[in-house]
Amino acid sequence: MFIDSVNAVSDFDPHFKVFHDLMAFKVQEILLVSSLYDAFLMEEDGSLATRLISEYHGLNLSKAPKITRVSSAVEALDHVRQKKFDMVVTMPYPGGMDAFSLGTAIKEISPTLPVILVAHNLRSTFPDKVESHGVDKIFLWCCEADLLLAIIKNVEDHLNVDVDTERAMVRVIIYVEDSPLYRSLFLPLIYHEVVKQTQSVLDESLNERHRLLRMRARPKIVMATNYEEAIELYEAYKPYVFSVISDVRFRKNGEINGEAGFDFLTSIRDDNRDLPLLMVSSEQKNRALSTQIPAVFIDKNSPLIKDELHSFFLNHLGFGDFVFRMPDETPIGKASTLPEFEQQLKVIPEESLRYHTDRNHFSNWVMARAEVILARSLHVDNLQNITDMNSIRKNLVHKVHSLRKLRQQGVVVKFEPVDYDREVMDFVKIGDGSMGGKARGIAFMWACLQSASRETDVLASNIITIPKTCVITADGFEAFVEKNSLSLEKDMSDEDIADIFLDGNLPIWLCRDLRSFLKKCHKPYSVRSSSLREDGQFKPYAGLYSTYFLPNNAPDFDERLAQLESAVKLVYASTWFKSPIAFSKISGQGRDDSMAVIIQELAGAQYGDYWYPALSGVAQSHNFYPVMDMKPEEGIAHIALGIGKTVVEGGKSLWFSPAKPKKLVQFSSVDNMLKYSQRQFYALDMSQGGNLKRDNSNLVLRNIQDAEKELPVTLLSSTYIADEHRVRDSYLPGMKIMTFARLLKYSSYPLAKILTKLLKIGKAGMGTDVEIEFAVHIDPDPEKCKFFFLQIRPMVTSGEMVDVQICDHEIENCFCFVNQSLGHGNFDTMADIIYACPDAFDISKTQEMALEISEINGKLVQEERPFLLVGPGRWGSSDQWLGIPVQWSDISGVAAIVEIRNDIIRADPSQGTHFFQNITSLGIPYLTLDENDGLTNGRKKNHIDWGWLKKQPHVGNGKYIKHIRLKKPFILKCDGTKSESVLFAKHEGCMPICTVDDKEVWNQNNTMREEC
Repeated sequence: MFIDSVNAVSDFDPHFKVFHDLMAFKVQEILLVSSLYDAFLMEEDGSLATRLISEYHGLNLSKAPKITRVSSAVEALDHVRQKKFDMVVTMPYPGGMDAFSLGTAIKEISPTLPVILVAHNLRSTFPDKVESHGVDKIFLWCCEADLLLAIIKNVEDHLNVDVDTERAMVRVIIYVEDSPLYRSLFLPLIYHEVVKQTQSVLDESLNERHRLLRMRARPKIVMATNYEEAIELYEAYKPYVFSVISDVRFRKNGEINGEAGFDFLTSIRDDNRDLPLLMVSSEQKNRALSTQIPAVFIDKNSPLIKDELHSFFLNHLGFGDFVFRMPDETPIGKASTLPEFEQQLKVIPEESLRYHTDRNHFSNWVMARAEVILARSLHVDNLQNITDMNSIRKNLVHKVHSLRKLRQQGVVVKFEPVDYDREVMDFVKIGDGSMGGKARGIAFMWACLQSASRETDVLASNIITIPKTCVITADGFEAFVEKNSLSLEKDMSDEDIADIFLDGNLPIWLCRDLRSFLKKCHKPYSVRSSSLREDGQFKPYAGLYSTYFLPNNAPDFDERLAQLESAVKLVYASTWFKSPIAFSKISGQGRDDSMAVIIQELAGAQYGDYWYPALSGVAQSHNFYPVMDMKPEEGIAHIALGIGKTVVEGGKSLWFSPAKPKKLVQFSSVDNMLKYSQRQFYALDMSQGGNLKRDNSNLVLRNIQDAEKELPVTLLSSTYIADEHRVRDSYLPGMKIMTFARLLKYSSYPLAKILTKLLKIGKAGMGTDVEIEFAVHIDPDPEKCKFFFLQIRPMVTSGEMVDVQICDHEIENCFCFVNQSLGHGNFDTMADIIYACPDAFDISKTQEMALEISEINGKLVQEERPFLLVGPGRWGSSDQWLGIPVQWSDISGVAAIVEIRNDIIRADPSQGTHFFQNITSLGIPYLTLDENDGLTNGRKKNHIDWGWLKKQPHVGNGKYIKHIRLKKPFILKCDGTKSESVLFAKHEGCMPICTVDDKEVWNQNNTMREEC
């Protein structure tokens, strides 16, 4: 399986971070000292560098080193003085100096630079020379590039082994051989087995990047040529030794000893009864000695030496399948992967379990997969205190399953039908293309959470996760469009576009993978968009594409699959819907022609015929409208019972500052609680068999009072006692008020602390303020509560801070002034104003008002005339009783918005909704005017001059909506530093905009202010 290219995430992946630090030393520059003839003999039928590169690529290793060749010792010494090399390979007689003398001279210049002697025959290796000063290792060239590869890797291993064993407990193989001939034959074979076998057994659930990183943790091979060196290596790396491979005849105490290898291996067996040992010898008599140790024996002269070495790695070092056996060696099962290993551990007889446990087979097999910590925990020494075999079985299964689960957390892996394991894989992707902005954000935060949960108490002590997620990458959309040759007419309705997409056929590979995925998905899920630009920096496209919810409970599987495929097609279709196209035009992004799709299990639980989370919400790291002693940087959160549609579409919700969760401004009195508390919530209807509904995505709007006996309401609501005109924080007969007191007032679950930490992590990771969406499953037992992270997007909190000054005279002569506004700058391009006439306003007719606005907007967009939009309530709310429910396509030409709070509609400011997020990301000034507010900073109170508006030339009058056009553009000035905005008309002889280009001049001369 392979990772999605989210480099920022993989760079700090918590489970693999240690591997980034391994193999720190790499041979990148090699100095080859040889005559032209020697080089010709080495290269034979091809460039040595080319063959080396081919060998590296064949084994999927990292970048091959560069080779620089010189002909003489003098040239070699000059190069070593002038340039940094990682290794020197020299022939026996490089131009007037023998290899040992050259090596000694090189060591004087660079004492740690490895010098390797490579000869074409044994005589040239100075076989009688006991001391080899200046040369680190000697080999015979066998016309194979794999020898050079083995030499390079061995040099790297010797220089990396100390750090790598300390940091990651990397395993060590000790190889003892004094013969350059056999060393040159055997070392490449050992490396080939180590690399290929390690590659073959790495967990297939890992992605390619992580597999390459894990290769850095392959066993390191260290070489000795005599008894003393061998003992020294064993003592130095005893805790990490994986295996020992040894010759028999080599020097001990300075003399050739025919049983030195036997003595060495025997001493190791006395110290470690489980360590795999291999004796290699050209003398058959030593086979009997090997049985005394005991150790595996291989004859150096055997024609099957490659096969025998391969067998040793498979059967004794754990690189092959694990064959489960009874004590009499009868095989009863096998496992190739950790999932299969886990399943077999659950069912094998106790006799087999005891047999393998006592012989440490489990630990050895896992160790070969570079799972060092798990291997240690499975070691027989850690199981000796457990005498009950059933307890041992549970212990082994738990440890293996926990590791598999841990390895997947924070990782995006490619979906493979055979390997997909829903229990341990939280985030998979189908396809090889881009995951889109929304999915990238989820993957980014998911990876961040893994390291954060280990550093933060509140995250470590609570379950913080994501719903099971599958992303269909953008190449699925592109293949769908190409397969069906889709071409759409310019003015087609959204419904017609959806019909065309539903008639199309998904690619065969996508249908196959969706079928396999759905077979293991048994919970309700949502199908959401993840366009390439969605939730991107400064262009979030929040809520502009379609989302569908499916119960996934139809009796017939093919029906469930058809519903999933239809939902995917409808999300694809929303790419061409009016609202996202209109947003793309005004944001200057052009048309967005590609789309990934997120299939995500729905957070929550089933209560009767409905599925919903106990609460869902949106949290922002920046509070645009801080009140009382709240601070902008403390952020704000909006929460509601049920599915998050209530919050993101502007329905009634409860808002609070995560830093001050007990301070609920909108619940300052009992009357306010009754007026502003949530009365309805969205839930997924589980009783309809999952028929896909385009209009409401299978969601139903329920009354909270109808759900008063359901667990979330009983846990999170308070009760209004009418006789007392009082709200009590307990479950009693009476009207339910969603106060969430259990969480915010009594802190039985640390929701506010979790949000504070997540916003901090998200802001630090994205480098800007962020908005997150979340859901929480609440249980009477706090340890069973689950926080589900759903989405993250960047926020735009400030533009380029040009200097803006609002004059008192401007306020006195304006037609609108507010002290709660978003945006910053001077705007003088609008002459058109669309407003909801107060005299004709009827809160039950807000949907008709939206249609009138949409008609005017269409004309102004064609004329390229930006406009100001003014009206009561919450713009873009899906609740028609809280404001005018416009969609983005209805107001796509808007350049500034005034949201009015008055006695008719007194909804809280819009922050937290998708509509609000898109408005602010475009830098559109957003003014919230409270007509009941008093003086601000001693200035005239917030106000709008309706009389002035009514006197202006009207170019269009609907039943509810009026359209005026001024002769000249009016001026809008937004001071983002004070959250103040003023709108006034231009007059002849008046400076159009009061600005401060030079503060010193301004301080000395007030002429500009007076003239204005």
